[in-house]
Formats: sequence, C-alpha cells, structure tokens
Amino acid sequence: MAMLPDRLPAVSARRGLLALSPVAVFLCLYLVVSIAIGDFYKMPLSVALLAASVWAVVTYTRGGGLVERIETFSRSAGHSNILYMIWIFILAGAFASVAKEIGSIDATVNFTLRFFPSQFIVPGLFVAACFISLSIGTSVGTVVALTPLAVEMADASGASLPFYVAVVLGGAFFGDNMSFISDTTIAATRSQGCQMADKFKANLWICLPAAVVTLIVYVFMSLGTPEVKVADGANPVMILPYIVVLVTAIMGVNVTVVLSLGLACAIILGLMQGSEIITLFGYMGAGIDSMGDLIIVTLLAAGMLGVIKAAGGIQYLLHILTRRVSGLRGAQACIALLVALVNLCTANNTVAIITVGGISREIGERYGVDPRKNASLLDSCSCIVQCLIPYGAQTLLASSLAGIAPAAPFVYLYYPWALALMVVLSIVFLFPRRLHHKG
Repeated sequence: MAMLPDRLPAVSARRGLLALSPVAVFLCLYLVVSIAIGDFYKMPLSVALLAASVWAVVTYTRGGGLVERIETFSRSAGHSNILYMIWIFILAGAFASVAKEIGSIDATVNFTLRFFPSQFIVPGLFVAACFISLSIGTSVGTVVALTPLAVEMADASGASLPFYVAVVLGGAFFGDNMSFISDTTIAATRSQGCQMADKFKANLWICLPAAVVTLIVYVFMSLGTPEVKVADGANPVMILPYIVVLVTAIMGVNVTVVLSLGLACAIILGLMQGSEIITLFGYMGAGIDSMGDLIIVTLLAAGMLGVIKAAGGIQYLLHILTRRVSGLRGAQACIALLVALVNLCTANNTVAIITVGGISREIGERYGVDPRKNASLLDSCSCIVQCLIPYGAQTLLASSLAGIAPAAPFVYLYYPWALALMVVLSIVFLFPRRLHHKG
C-alpha cells in the first residue's frame, strides 16, 4: 500500500482521541440518553452541549491556563460566520412571528390547500424546497422561507410536524448540493480545480436519483390522504410577505436583506390592518426571544468544535484516515469518509470541504480520482452529514421555527440516506464511468 506524503504534523493517538472526546460526550449525553428513554424532547440539546463544552475546555491541556482555554473557546464561538448566522436567526424569528400574528402564514397555507389536492402537498413541498434551494444556493434561506409554511400545513392536515420539517430539510440540501451559487459548490470545485458545470454533471448521477426516489416515496405516502377543509375568508393580500421573501431569495439577494424586506412588508400590512406599531414590535420581540435557545446552542457548538480543532482533533482524523489508501475505490471511500467525519466535528459543510480539500486533491491525483468526482464526493458527503446531525445550523433553525426537538425529524430524513446509498454505489461501481481513467 502506498503511503501519502504526510504534510501534517503527527498527532499522537492519545492526544487525538482526547481532542475528539467532547464529540463522544455530546453524543452519549444527547443521542444515547434520548434513545434509551425513548424521548428526544426530555434531554435538552443545550445541556448536552454545555457538558461537552466544559469537557473540551478541561481536557484541552495544551491550551495553557484556564483563561487561555476559555479564550480559545470564545474566539471560535464569536467567529464572524457564527455571528452572521445569529443575525439570520434573529431576523428569521422576528419575521416568522410577525407573519404568523398578522395572518400571512395562514393565508399562504389557505391558498396552497385551496389550489393543490391534499395528496400533492408533501411531494409539492419537497419539490418547492429543492427548487428554491437550487435557485438561491443556500439551505438556510430555504429553511427560513418554507418551515413556517410546513408547520401550518402539518397542523391543517393533522400530519406529523417532524415529518413535514424533514421534507423541507431534505429538499433544501438537494438544492444546496446542486446549486451553482452554493458556497459548498464553490469550495468543492475550487479546491479540486474543476469547473462548476462539470461538478454539476457529476452530481446529477448521484443526487438526482436520490431525489427522485425520495419524491416517489413521498408520492406513495401521500396516496389516500383525506381532503383538508379550507377556511373561508383568508385575505390573499396577506400572502405578500412570503411572495417578497421567495422572489427576492430566488433573485439571489442576501438572506439577511431577504428577511429584512419580508419583515418590513409584514409590518406595513399589519399597520394597514389596524395593528399598533408597539403591538407589532411586541410580536418581533417574541420571535427574537424564541431564538434564544437556538443562539445558545449555536454558540456552545461553535466554541466546542473550535477547541476540538485547536487541540488537534481534526488534524488527527486527517492523519489517521490518509495513512494508508489503496486503489481507486479506496481513495474515493477515504475522501468521502474524511469530509463526513470532519463535518461531524465542525457542523459546517463548507468548512469541512475547505479543511480536507487539499489532502483530497492529493489523494485524487495519486490514485486517479477525477477532480470532478472528487468535488462531487466532497459536496455530497458533507451535505449528508450536515443534514443528519441534530446540531447543524439548518436543523437547529428548522426545529426552532417548528418548536420541536432537533433530533425529531431524524427518522423522516429519507433524502440524505438515499443520497448516502447513491454515494456508496458510485464508489463500488465507479460511476459516472467517464470520470474514471484508472481502475
């Protein structure tokens, strides 16, 4: 077996495993405990992350004194990307609350149910999430736009709320993976030195079949769905805030501007209905307050994962997984596993791609993996993990807007599992064939 040149400083097994141990602490406290008691609502995600964060700071012995370790945690929690995400959370909470209170969400759901048969609601929601995310290149923006509607549709039809949230998440990640303007696409193609259009064509063989299978499952699950009674008297003008959000998002406007425009439109409509401005501000405040737990979880997760990286956990993963790579299939499996595990430890698919991009390109060049297939694997596998972890930004935002536990949609996330199966098949059977020059 050939050895890749080790450009990374070696990390001892003891130090590497200790650095990664906060992830194990978190998973044991949250997932294992929740599974053991059979209820994902009783174990607060924030408590599990707090315990794991404390463990990360305590075990980061190379980080200097306690003050220095806490500073490392705080720098990661206060990173500009994290604060930008918090801005989105705040605006999303304010918009969702005002839109709900003035009747925009009810009017939009009423309009949807009036013109679409009940058996097409779930497949239509999945297709809408795929299209919007493909158009705007961000799964977060798609979650913001569609989750409140999914909540009301689930309530109107008496269906499972986590199921509807999972439909939105699956479609959002399909578009995020396939979009030309997605940051994951940009990171994957630039790190592997290939064109976006070529990576898109390679992804079609993996992502499109997974999406089609998922859509077929939703169609069969929706057969025989009883008709939902539609309330009369909904003012169609109240749909305007969501039209503003969807249109500006599809135009590629920054998500913070999209939400600000939607919020401004909702406030204007509220005033036209006779609501007092102080009342509307109260709705905004309630929406912002509802994001409190989400913001705390985001800060704790970012700080903990930052300490893991500083302690050498990511470095250890890269070192272990790239020590021995054998053959074309082994090289692709290594690349897929690398980005998946790093995403598990960073909870950010773009960061995961950037982190392993260089070493993945080196593996590809050594064993004949086409850069287009490399980029496809990096993007697809990072999206799979990001969709499945309960502490990913998209899942946290969707579950917060829906008022459910972050792990609740997990059992209904059909698309990422279908995508994972397609990735495995693409490695085992080496397709697309035109991307493999060496056996």
